[in-house]
Amino acid sequence: ELGLETSQLELVTGIGEDNTCYEKASELAQTCDIIFADSFGHEDFMIQAAKENEDVWFCHSTGTKAHTKNLDNYFNAFASIYEGRYLAGITAGMKLNEMIANNEITAEEAVMGYVGAFPYAEVVSGYTSFYLGAKSVCPSVTMKVRYTSSWYDYDKEKSAAEALIQNDNCVLISQHADSYGAPEACESKNVPNVTYNGTTVAKCPNTYVVSSKIDWAPYYEKMISAVMNGQKVLEKDYTGTLETGSVKLDDVGTCAAEGTQAAID
Repeated sequence: ELGLETSQLELVTGIGEDNTCYEKASELAQTCDIIFADSFGHEDFMIQAAKENEDVWFCHSTGTKAHTKNLDNYFNAFASIYEGRYLAGITAGMKLNEMIANNEITAEEAVMGYVGAFPYAEVVSGYTSFYLGAKSVCPSVTMKVRYTSSWYDYDKEKSAAEALIQNDNCVLISQHADSYGAPEACESKNVPNVTYNGTTVAKCPNTYVVSSKIDWAPYYEKMISAVMNGQKVLEKDYTGTLETGSVKLDDVGTCAAEGTQAAID
C-alpha cells in the first residue's frame, strides 16, 4: 500500500518474551527506522532498546507503558477487539437459538464455554463483550470460563475446551487463545466454535461459526507513513476500532445459524 519493496522489510519470528527480544530489537535498530513487536511480554525489552536507540521508532502491540514512559520513540497499539467479540457473541447467541428451536438443547442448557489465556483486562473485556452479545439475542444463555495461563499452548487449550464440554456441559465454545487446540476439540465433539484471529473453516469445517480478529494494517500504515514523511506522532497509545478497519470478522461458516451475516451487518 505504501510502495515499499520487500527488501525494505525484515521479518523475524520465534522471539521469546525474554532478553532475546532486546537483543534482536537492538540488532534491527542498526539497519531499520521502525520496529514492531507483537507479544505482550516483549514490552520491557522493547523499552530498553528504545532508550538506547533514540533515532529509531519502537512500536509494541498490546503493551501498556508508552503513555507513562514518555519516550519520543516508543509507542503502544491495540484494537477495541471487544467490539468484534460483541458481534461474534451475537453469532453465538443465534446459533444457540437455532439449537433450542431444533430441540437439540433446552433454553436452560444454553451454556457457552470460553478458553481464556490469562485473567487480564484484555481477556476479561473480550469475554464479557462476547457474553453480552450472545445474551442480547439469547436471554437464557450463561457462560463458564477456564484459563490456560498461556497465550499459545495447544494441549492446554484443547484440554480446557474438552473440560468445558464434558465437565461444564457447554454446548458452544469460544476462546482468547491462539492455537488450534480448542477448535479441534470442538470439531471432534461436534460442538460449535467461535474462534479468534483466524478462521478455522479448513481444519474444522463442521463446527466453525465465525472469527473476530484484529487487522494491524491501518496501524502499520499510519506509523510507517509517519516515519517516511518525517512526521511526529503524539498518540502514544493507539486504539484501532471497527470504524478504522482494525476490528473485523471473517466470513461466517456453514455451521452458523441462518441470518447470521445479516445480523452482523
